[in-house]
Amino acid sequence: MNSRFEDTIVAPATIPGTGAISIIRISGPECFSVVDAVVSLKSGTVSDSGGYTIHLGDVEGLDDVLVSVFRAPHSYTGEDSVEISCHASLYIVSELIRRLVAAGCRIAGPGEFTQRAFLNGKMDLAQAEAVADLISSSTEAAHRIALHQLKGGYSSELANLRNELLEMTSLLELELDFSEEDVEFADRSRLLSLVDSTRAHLERLIDSFRLGNAIKNGVPVAIIGPANAGKSTLLNSMLGEERAIVSDIAGTTRDTIEERLNLDGVLFRFIDTAGIRETSEAVERMGIERTFKALDDAEIVLAVVDASLKEFDLLEQIQALLKRVDEERQKEVLCLNKVDLLDEIDVNKKVIDINKFVTAVGCKYDLISMSASSGLGVADLRSLLVSFVKESVRDEDSTFVTNLRHYESLQRCLSALSDARVSLTSSLPADLVAEDLRRSVSFLNQILGDDLIDPETVLRNIFSKHCIGK
Repeated sequence: MNSRFEDTIVAPATIPGTGAISIIRISGPECFSVVDAVVSLKSGTVSDSGGYTIHLGDVEGLDDVLVSVFRAPHSYTGEDSVEISCHASLYIVSELIRRLVAAGCRIAGPGEFTQRAFLNGKMDLAQAEAVADLISSSTEAAHRIALHQLKGGYSSELANLRNELLEMTSLLELELDFSEEDVEFADRSRLLSLVDSTRAHLERLIDSFRLGNAIKNGVPVAIIGPANAGKSTLLNSMLGEERAIVSDIAGTTRDTIEERLNLDGVLFRFIDTAGIRETSEAVERMGIERTFKALDDAEIVLAVVDASLKEFDLLEQIQALLKRVDEERQKEVLCLNKVDLLDEIDVNKKVIDINKFVTAVGCKYDLISMSASSGLGVADLRSLLVSFVKESVRDEDSTFVTNLRHYESLQRCLSALSDARVSLTSSLPADLVAEDLRRSVSFLNQILGDDLIDPETVLRNIFSKHCIGK
């Protein structure tokens, strides 16, 4: 599998033509001699230079460059590596790479530098995957999660779980070697306690995937409510632009409209939906069906109602909306819209009546009085949304699973541990318990890259998602 990693590779590490300087990265056993064939240093050669040094050089007839030298194993890839900083002209970058290829390099594939770092033991597979997440992170929250994983916090957490399971597995297997002497090295009550604590830890990691994936790709916020409640106006007000068509005609919004917005370092995906009402119009009915789909997928639900309605109609609408929210996994904000059409006394009375009603039916919610058209209360809504997410990620050391491959492996590990628990409580032989524990360890190893069923295919799939030059 490693034969293709014995050659020397080259790729731009920055996008040519987008700034003043571009960086070209070279890594592999012949990188020093290749660079010496193309670049003349003002003093000495790259081959004779020490690691972690920078030199002024000249590429004949092309550009003056800076050459940074890294010697194995103290480099990103763990190999001898060079980075050439040149002017960002498309012509200069492409011509310099052409000359390096002519001198003995080949063009690197997507993620190949990071793949070499993994294969050379500079990072485990979970950390290598975090490199792509860190590069693509567009918000503070996504950056924090990716950085925690890249620094090894997540890997350390999994490694500790694995080591505890390995210790108990080893003791069980030792019992098998002394099976004729009827000795017990692994305390069954301690083992059962370990299995239960590990299962609880895995369940927490698995549960974190929903929010972690949402933070990585944008927290989905569904804006729902009856027709003409002001949902599209609220979307426009949140975005600060006229994105959705607004009119007094019921059913104007026929389909879901999605827009992304970065609020204080958190990316949200706002989904404006068709008004929920009974209709015989086919297209509008399809839009309402998509409303329910958006509602099911949302982490946060903004239920918008018209404050100017009579109390009975208003409470009836609120009750219908509350029934559609899953309180176990979704946050709900009740947006009492159009309060600018009422005087302060009427607004306060309706807020009191709504709170009494909703408390009586036992629902969890936050209530904001607002006017989407004038902007009243919109800032409070923005702050509330950010607080929902930042409350969950306020601990810099907290781990969130954002990778589907990891999520699936954790689920399989949990299933294997559940089988181990059944084996233990059923007093089955040690070899059967050990087999269940070995399977659980194997699934953790797959996340870290220590026990891949098909290494070539898995690595090719993972690193193909990285950008060229990383």
